[in-house]
Amino acid sequence: MYKSKIYWKEIGVTAEIAIFAPKNKVEEFHVMLHVAPQYELFLGQLERIYEGERLLHELPIFKQAKPIFKRYFLSDSTNQQPLMRQETECSVSIIQQPPLDGSKIAVWLYLQKGSDIANINGMVVSEHNGYKHLWKMGMHEHKGDSAWQTESLLINYEESLQSFGATLADNCIRTWFFVRDVDTQYTGMVKARKENFIEQGLTEQTHYISSTGIGGLPADTRALVQMGTYAITGFQPEQQSYLYAPTHLNPTYEYGVTFERGTVMQYGDRRHVFISGTASIDNKGEVVHVGDIVKQTERMWENVETLLAEGGTTYDDVCQIIVYLRDISDYPLVKAMFNKKFPDIPTVITLAPVCRPTWLIEMECMAIKEQKNEEFRDF
Repeated sequence: MYKSKIYWKEIGVTAEIAIFAPKNKVEEFHVMLHVAPQYELFLGQLERIYEGERLLHELPIFKQAKPIFKRYFLSDSTNQQPLMRQETECSVSIIQQPPLDGSKIAVWLYLQKGSDIANINGMVVSEHNGYKHLWKMGMHEHKGDSAWQTESLLINYEESLQSFGATLADNCIRTWFFVRDVDTQYTGMVKARKENFIEQGLTEQTHYISSTGIGGLPADTRALVQMGTYAITGFQPEQQSYLYAPTHLNPTYEYGVTFERGTVMQYGDRRHVFISGTASIDNKGEVVHVGDIVKQTERMWENVETLLAEGGTTYDDVCQIIVYLRDISDYPLVKAMFNKKFPDIPTVITLAPVCRPTWLIEMECMAIKEQKNEEFRDF
């Protein structure tokens, strides 16, 4: 894993970059782009971010790298999204989770080199070596309550998977649920997801799906939930396993939610570790260090570190981090803590309330580690 930072002074944009590029293999890139506020309107910052994306592709290592998905973090999605480009080459998620560096926009990009990439009926498909990686972001509905919208989103997604010979239970690896007014609407999402999962054969006796459920506002003011997903076809069941960290965390079903703490996908040449949204919680399901942002951050780090270790990785293998804060005033302290502990990992810190009011902070991440496993095909 190679990590670096680039600052384009002329446009005031910073690129935080993580590159996994084994020789003669599919290469993977995670990038966080940040724009320095310059007292201009959103369009000014947006154009500078777009220019940063263009300059990124001019770097020699990014030649022929193609975007798989992008997540734009906005300060006011309802007014800002209509000003953005319509992008079809990759899957795009646009959500109101204001970057806390004072800017109006940040973006997380995931790119690959060496795969065949196509957009098939709104599903971005990255295909290589017998695998199909299916990314679908930005799904939302505009009728009904949060439970109805969640159920509708899941049904529509399940139908789209069928066209690839896939199912939610067998093929979906990772989901994101962004919930408007999470303190009141999260319960409906959880209820509908659980009921749908039972219908699909996902129970505490089988498995769930790694996920983040967090506060976030879709641009459509009628949408209470936005969903993003990642699924894979062509893998053996033995390639997938789940992370529990029982010394630090409890099974999520014990407090009524249905997601895995983390998922490992193993290939012949690498392993991917997906860490779900993780906060300051103990193995009894209780919030730890209520009211103390410093200790909650440290416990959150410890929980994630334990999950990563169970997945055969460390923070050195992490290629991106998203941090969600409830209280904007905690940003300077948390930013300083992350800068000290993870100076090289592409990171964005946003304003996004966690699903329990007493949780002040949550994070998610992905890790990639090189390995040689002759049981499985390369990525």
